Amino acid sequence: MRIPSVLAAVAALVLLPAAALAVPQAGKPAPAFSLPSTGGKPISLDGLKGKPLYVNFFASWCGPCNAEAPSIGKLRAQYAKRGLQVLGIDELDAPGQGLAFQKKFGNPYGLVAIDDNGAVGKMYNTIAMPVHVFIDRRGIVKTYRLGEMNPSEIEAAIKDLLK
Repeated sequence: MRIPSVLAAVAALVLLPAAALAVPQAGKPAPAFSLPSTGGKPISLDGLKGKPLYVNFFASWCGPCNAEAPSIGKLRAQYAKRGLQVLGIDELDAPGQGLAFQKKFGNPYGLVAIDDNGAVGKMYNTIAMPVHVFIDRRGIVKTYRLGEMNPSEIEAAIKDLLK
């Protein structure tokens, strides 16, 4: 039985400052970031402003992330003509895994950034994976979702983003 580890996790949450538990909220500006891409060039939220943006925090070892990737790729292709940008942020993964994930799933994200130290993940409250953030052209969060989404839920969030 793992009661001690569950109790330790609950105690850690209770002892965290309230700001550490802040979650990006719909209607509020998305936290700004700049991260290296898998090719080494920086990708920033400011650089993507003006475009509807779907940010998906993932890791190669995350089962739900692997399950969602094919659907994300199909939806990215389907909505690209309407300006949708899809950014995968490889969170706390081993070096090279973000690029390997892209290749494995036939480029489900248009862009992949590497958050190797988890700093951006902390700003977006990535306490579990995947995390989905839909950000409008003005940089405002439309939808924030912690955990797995099925394809119809992702598509509904994209359609709401593109209104």
